Amino acid sequence: MYEDLKGKTALVTGAGKKNGIGLAIAANLASSGCHLILADLGSEGQDGGVVAAGSADEMTKNASDLASRFDIRVTSVSVDVTSNDSIAKMVTAVSSAVERIDILCNNAGAVFGVPNAVHTYPEADWMKTIDVNLHSVFRVSRALLPLMFGQPAVIINTASRGGKVPPLFNGAYAVAKAGVIMLTKVMAKELAGAGIRVNAVCPGQIHTDLEDWRAPLEAEFQGQTVEERNEAVRRTIPLNRVGTPDEVGRLVAFLASEASAYITGQAINITGGQLMEL
Repeated sequence: MYEDLKGKTALVTGAGKKNGIGLAIAANLASSGCHLILADLGSEGQDGGVVAAGSADEMTKNASDLASRFDIRVTSVSVDVTSNDSIAKMVTAVSSAVERIDILCNNAGAVFGVPNAVHTYPEADWMKTIDVNLHSVFRVSRALLPLMFGQPAVIINTASRGGKVPPLFNGAYAVAKAGVIMLTKVMAKELAGAGIRVNAVCPGQIHTDLEDWRAPLEAEFQGQTVEERNEAVRRTIPLNRVGTPDEVGRLVAFLASEASAYITGQAINITGGQLMEL
């Protein structure tokens, strides 16, 4: 529990799915008394990628559950982070509900066109993957920063271990997340004078729908059973287990709080030791 977060307002994109990292981030912020705006594709039109995005009904239920559980204000809004028009509608809705945003978590992400090597990757899927994962961070941050200026604030971007160590046949995602890491550093330098800290988290193997989708695909490619693949993955992790969305959420809450007041421009690994380089 971070007392300094009590009464602040956080907006978390990609927060519509019950077992996703976004909702775990929201829940950890809520546990410190932070009011929330949950944003996800919802009723907007774009395809959610290989794993479906959170629906409007799912977001509404999640918002109600968090509000009841933590006695905070929680609203939900549908947004297509690849559309400036959709983002503008979200900002209008947010502006009518709150005076300012103290914490922005750019967590929305999706993967299209996998598995493919660079020389076989469909161009439209490559561009869409980079648009959702990288360009959205720029678009959403730019649109919401006017609601963040004037007081100290925090932006936390969800990158990935894949942005530092390239995975096989998922190049667009890796390139996008590497871009998120650099964008985080650029924003940290440019916004420091306004009192806004910007950091990224780089999850490794985390038990989400995406991990559940990827496991059988990788097992088939490697000529393994899913159990053999999962065991092989665990052997690459010094802590010998896959992480949980809640563990990522706890790291984000720390980065949002004054406990991390002297940290900005960092891309922090949360990989169980699977990645130990900076």
